[in-house]
Amino acid sequence: MTIELDAVFEALADSTRRDIFERIVIRPRHIGRLASELPVTRPTVSYHVRVLRDAGLVSNDEGPIQVMVDALPYVRMYFDRLWLEATLGDAWLLQRRAETHDFGL
Repeated sequence: MTIELDAVFEALADSTRRDIFERIVIRPRHIGRLASELPVTRPTVSYHVRVLRDAGLVSNDEGPIQVMVDALPYVRMYFDRLWLEATLGDAWLLQRRAETHDFGL
């Protein structure tokens, strides 16, 4: 499975999709159950689940919608890297870019 962080972040940028995803993380659910818990229509829930599925965050082949954890380590690494770079500052980042340039990367 190829993880596209842009698709993951786009999927999670919507508050309704985040709510759906967080509910599924806690406990897998069927679309009908999700729709009964949310202030949106069942077709709207289906649409949001499809976006989450296309981003590789959930699976709904048969039965309840399940979280796919494959993308989560990539999201974590992205934010861990940002946190590291933010705490180390520009000097470290400039040095890293210079070293990358020296190696032709």
